[in-house]
Amino acid sequence: MEDLIYFTSECVSPGHPDKVSDQISDAILDACLKDDPESRVACEVFCTTGQVIVGGEVTTKTFVNIQDLVRNKIKEIGYKPGMGFDSDCGVFNSIHAQSPDIAMGVDRGGAGDQGIMFGGAVKETPELMPLALILAREILKVYVELKDSGVLAWARPDAKSQVTLAYDRNEKIQFVEAIVVSAQHNPDVTQEKIHQDLKELVIDPVLRKYNLRLEDVKKIFINPTGQFVIGGPHGDTGLTGRKIIVDTYGGYFRHGGGAFSGKDPSKVDRSAAYAARWVAKNIVAADLAYKCEVQLSYAIGVVEPISIKVDTFGTGKVDEIELSKAVKAIFDLTPRGIERDLKLRSGEFRYQDLAAFGHMGRTDIDLPWERIDKVEELKKYFNK
Repeated sequence: MEDLIYFTSECVSPGHPDKVSDQISDAILDACLKDDPESRVACEVFCTTGQVIVGGEVTTKTFVNIQDLVRNKIKEIGYKPGMGFDSDCGVFNSIHAQSPDIAMGVDRGGAGDQGIMFGGAVKETPELMPLALILAREILKVYVELKDSGVLAWARPDAKSQVTLAYDRNEKIQFVEAIVVSAQHNPDVTQEKIHQDLKELVIDPVLRKYNLRLEDVKKIFINPTGQFVIGGPHGDTGLTGRKIIVDTYGGYFRHGGGAFSGKDPSKVDRSAAYAARWVAKNIVAADLAYKCEVQLSYAIGVVEPISIKVDTFGTGKVDEIELSKAVKAIFDLTPRGIERDLKLRSGEFRYQDLAAFGHMGRTDIDLPWERIDKVEELKKYFNK
């Protein structure tokens, strides 16, 4: 057996049923924050054949037309009549106000919940993200672009990708072991056409972007069952928050378990995960480590984080305890500090766009937690 270590990440398209739910949840959040930046939102969505159910807790001064919002988002994603799920579906709205017991702690600047959050960065890509996830994500981004432009005339919204990389014992990438793509399609296209289009127009350009070659990939699986006509919420029920690994690092770093979509920034499941990415990325960008993972923890209603831990997996150039002290000194990791510094209520970006293609390592959107604006402060801290 080869002396190699294999690691795999997957990604799903915006038309995946769970992602449909995530995008609707975040579209509701966006609508609330647009007219009332102090809105409190915890919105969940369930979608299945011909039906969308919206539930949760929302306290806001604005009005959101849930019916129109849901239907418009389904149209935008690309579901049309004849697919078993489209914008002419039933929409059931069951939203009520946030508990005053939670609001009492948030109003004084405390965390909206207890929990643990992780963020990471690694020098595998220019984005300082794990390569397996980036490749899987890029494959689907190109797929969706070509579907929407009509180049892939046979393509439907639901799709999944998966990439396996081979590493040596020193954690250096050797080659791409396997690529898996499952793409929903019209019933009148041949699998041969799908295979040819995906290899030539989608997979090959993505690999070349990262200096890899299609012919070097050991195994490629496309629609392994032989057919993928029935998909989306008609083929599999969708729920908000079921794709937390796709949303973050593809399993390369740990995850605290809390989903992002449908939650306003007072929910540290979301805001502190963004902050942990911000911290880890600046540490790696400052060349203090090749790979870094940051853990934060909070108690509901409490202002300061309960703990801060930095792990560099043996790649750090400074002591990890000193790194944790530096993080505490340089970054304001209180809930309101995170909201302010990362502009989480500013309207500078749409949360629903993050729900479509991931929340970390995005280069197509200017996200505050992707900025390396604390590098010089970190360097000064260790050169004092």
